[in-house]
Amino acid sequence: MMRFWGNMEAKADVKGRVFLPAVFRKQLQGVSEERLILRKDVFQDCLVLYPESVWNNELDELRAHLNKWDSKHQLIFRQYVSDVELIMLDSNGRLLIPRRYLQVADIKSDVRFVGMDNRIELWAREKTERPFMPPEEFAKALEQVMKEELHNE
Repeated sequence: MMRFWGNMEAKADVKGRVFLPAVFRKQLQGVSEERLILRKDVFQDCLVLYPESVWNNELDELRAHLNKWDSKHQLIFRQYVSDVELIMLDSNGRLLIPRRYLQVADIKSDVRFVGMDNRIELWAREKTERPFMPPEEFAKALEQVMKEELHNE
């Protein structure tokens, strides 16, 4: 099982090529994942790299929640799968981020890779200079989520 965590900075060159951090590359090699799927995150202005097996599981989960005979569900599915890019690392461990993705995530050259369990987020570094949530808000939200979980068991 893959678990990506931590965050690392990198620089994209003028063509949009960036080195995938070695720690993430080694994890992918360890489970023989060569193909990655790139898409914009649904909720945030960042990009998400999915190992192909993780992407396929996500699609299966989404499909299980959607009725293919419901027109709105079909639109949701189409929107989710239509703007993805198959990514392969080159022999140097770099990936090419297509220009349109650089633009939607507002990535100029400084990229922050953030491990998010079984996927990797790519952020414009400037957007990660402050915490994603203020510390006190994070602590309260985490406490609430964990209390709810205990009550549901």
